[in-house]
Amino acid sequence: MRIWTLAWPIILSNITVPLLGLVDTAVVGHLPDSRYLAAVTLGATLFSFLYWGFGFLRMGTTGLVAQAIGREAHSDVRNLLGQSLIMAAVIGALLIIFGSPLISLGLWLLDGSEAATPLAREYAEIRLWSAPAVLANYAVLGWFLGQQNARVTLMILVLTNSVNIVLDLWFVVGLGMTSGGVALASVIADYSALTFGGYLVLRQLGHLEGCFQRQRLLVVSAYSALFNVNANLFVRTLGLLFAMAFFTAQGARQGDTVLAANAVLLQFIMLTSYALDGFAHAAESLVGRAFGRRDWREFAATVRATAQFSFWTATVATFAFALGGNYLVAMLTGLAEVRATAASYLPWMVVMPLIAVWSYLLDGVFIGTTAVREMRNSIFIGLAIYLPTWWLSQGLGNHGLWLAFTLFMFTRSAVLIAYYYRYRQRHWCPQG
Repeated sequence: MRIWTLAWPIILSNITVPLLGLVDTAVVGHLPDSRYLAAVTLGATLFSFLYWGFGFLRMGTTGLVAQAIGREAHSDVRNLLGQSLIMAAVIGALLIIFGSPLISLGLWLLDGSEAATPLAREYAEIRLWSAPAVLANYAVLGWFLGQQNARVTLMILVLTNSVNIVLDLWFVVGLGMTSGGVALASVIADYSALTFGGYLVLRQLGHLEGCFQRQRLLVVSAYSALFNVNANLFVRTLGLLFAMAFFTAQGARQGDTVLAANAVLLQFIMLTSYALDGFAHAAESLVGRAFGRRDWREFAATVRATAQFSFWTATVATFAFALGGNYLVAMLTGLAEVRATAASYLPWMVVMPLIAVWSYLLDGVFIGTTAVREMRNSIFIGLAIYLPTWWLSQGLGNHGLWLAFTLFMFTRSAVLIAYYYRYRQRHWCPQG
């Protein structure tokens, strides 16, 4: 029951993120030209690198804060927040300063069509201004989640994505803007979330014991634990985002229609992953606390219960895509050629949840224990399968691309399962 109490707000808040992507896709997908949808797809993929690449600010903060809670080290909880926010501010400023060449490089690597690329650049140049807010929000969300305060996470993300969706509709449908309007809506929503999150942080600090320590915030050597965890998470995330960007780029080379169809189907994956990540995030917090206390009985019970919840959720997603996939595609785009193309690749969506579920869950376990090198390794072993499979299956066209991506996800799950059983036998057990 404790897992579900923690998980359900996270699931609801996580689902609002892909729902935002669904709205972006649906709003732009109903414009009269597929280049707008292609542009948003390219721009959003680019910002997966620029923003999601720094997702360690949430993941690393969650694991370390959860362990500090388990040790009852309340000053550490405060100082981890301060360190994460300082890192977010520095990285956000650097992204704005060096953003223009990064955008040029990213769009060149993505290799979109001549029609879509200028629109993608416009989208990216607008989105760039939200960098400090996005990264600070990662730190705030990770801090609250590490304290098992999932309802605050729900409030922040629901506010963010509600503002974004309303502005999407207003700017694109009401004011006649295109991909630039989608980007502007995201920027305003991100700063709205930061304002609200800052208020919640100040309120929480008033109830938290301990104190901020100047040396922990201003001396670089005091960041060693955070740097060590975040460096591995950063490399891991870049590998994962490379896999996603490579998928998008190879789809783009097959034309805007294939790119748009793949974008629609990727929303299915995102919807499933965010729902399953609700249990993974619950595992991060609960496993992290158990790890901090060295309570291996609670540790094992948490993993077992979250695995059961995750499996049944993935099963429901598989049946939903099998029975209603074509209807969902039709909801996302009114372009007949995109609908037909997406329908032909829909079977890959049916098998994906049951393949990927274990990697999502075990990511949470390894984040909670800050055993993040294993997460990093799983990505690069997966890439070692993904890229050769794509090369050998190019004759299958987009089906070959989906085959390679599916094997990548399968390999991630298999590697993390092997690591988990190894650690349970050697380290995460009463005798350890």
